[in-house]
Amino acid sequence: MTEKAKNTESQGVNLRQIGQRIAGIPAIGPLIALIAALVYFYTQNERIIAPNTISLILQQTSWIAVLAIGQTLIILTAGIDLSNGLVMALGTVVMTTLAVEGGMDPTLALLIGILVTTGFGLLNGLLVTRLNIPPFIVTLGTLNIAFALTRIVAVTTINDLPELHTFFGIRFALDDFFPALANADSRWFTTPFTIGAVAVLVLYFIMWWVLRETDFGRHVYAVGDDPEAARLMGIPVNRVLITVYALAGFFYGIAGWILVGRIGSGDPNAGQTANLDSITAVVIGGISLFGGRGNILGTLIGALIVGVFITGLQITGVDPLWQRFITGVLVIGAVAIDQFSQRIK
Repeated sequence: MTEKAKNTESQGVNLRQIGQRIAGIPAIGPLIALIAALVYFYTQNERIIAPNTISLILQQTSWIAVLAIGQTLIILTAGIDLSNGLVMALGTVVMTTLAVEGGMDPTLALLIGILVTTGFGLLNGLLVTRLNIPPFIVTLGTLNIAFALTRIVAVTTINDLPELHTFFGIRFALDDFFPALANADSRWFTTPFTIGAVAVLVLYFIMWWVLRETDFGRHVYAVGDDPEAARLMGIPVNRVLITVYALAGFFYGIAGWILVGRIGSGDPNAGQTANLDSITAVVIGGISLFGGRGNILGTLIGALIVGVFITGLQITGVDPLWQRFITGVLVIGAVAIDQFSQRIK
């Protein structure tokens, strides 16, 4: 073999290695899809990457993104939660009703609302593990229970909320902290963002670290990959599942708090399709519905993809019904890819 041929072969190997390393980066697929979506809508309307548009996308997807954290944990264990949107809505009306109409201390009312959503998650986990009922059936039942209780607690929206409840809706700009940036020639420094959007990033970083660096995170993946093998390894499968469902319920409460800050009221009609939106974010983000595979950062990117598509279609004047249609196509496509890759595996 000539020296030139050897160099060519070596370059080919290096390129393959680089390609494999890139493919191995967590959530690289969803990230490429997000960039492609931004590029496409930019060709249709340059406003899609304007600072105020990006801020709007982050605000609109913040509560769905947190809701999707809980959904991700459950799907990683090969389960699914159809009740999360209505459980979140119940938590929001409980915390706001107790504070406004019940005259309760805002902090205590907020904690009770989050405790209610956590309790629903715990109930789901107990029913799944103790009675061996499929998660689909369990959460379909608790969806209806949460819906009924939400309407019992509140019939109309609850307004005039205390500042604590609207905390995540507070807006800020970089020049608020760094006044010198106000004179800079960039709208990124003066465009307002919400505390809720920052909280989303913090929560995702924490859960990424937990799933990557702790025994609990490794147990979640092991249970989702093969629960029987996990049991033989000494992993307390039922305890892991109960913890996952309860933790998911906690995140539903936080998502409700962020939503209340976003809309400025407690709305019993909120969350009607949030379960589907959260599942969409998870699936598009590359989390396998078969369990045990995926990276939670992909879920965040998946939520942003949905937000970009909805906002981009609105900017380009597409009918709202077609927006839902295209979102449905995205979900089916993501699931089809997941099944295909699973068969290859």
